[in-house]
Amino acid sequence: MFIQNLSLIGFMGSGKSTIGKMLADKLNFLFLDTDKLIEYIQGTTISEIFKQHGENFFREIESKVIKKIYNNKNCVFACGGGVFCTAENIEIIRENSFVVYLHMSEPEAYERLKDVKDRPLLLKEADLKQKIAQMMNVRKDIYKNNCDLEIDINRKSPDLIAQDIIDYLKMH
Repeated sequence: MFIQNLSLIGFMGSGKSTIGKMLADKLNFLFLDTDKLIEYIQGTTISEIFKQHGENFFREIESKVIKKIYNNKNCVFACGGGVFCTAENIEIIRENSFVVYLHMSEPEAYERLKDVKDRPLLLKEADLKQKIAQMMNVRKDIYKNNCDLEIDINRKSPDLIAQDIIDYLKMH
């Protein structure tokens, strides 16, 4: 299968950046992490952007970045967990890439995220499990309905996940 670009979507902590780097190496593609690009452009962290300007400002910057970077070819994109909250972003990403949803269970998400301090949407949450469940419930159908391939990442190593994606691409 010939693909021009590959986009990884999924909930925060699903391994989009780690797996994306591996895929980019294997495919000889450029790796681009939307969150890292936003941090570079803004000269500060995502947490600081949220703290100083709020989520709406962040989503506006995110959409501008999506519009620009998807003009490129031969890229693996690690998309921020909330990038699919905007219909225009979904359309641009779907039109310009093969989209892989890295699906994980709520308990897996909790285990991966319970100690992080750099996820602004999870900070100061009294009941982190409930917040993760609520956010995943809102996003899961959006992810499922807008992907070309869904990969279950629970209890799998990033190497195995990347290889599963490569194998799928080779067979199709």
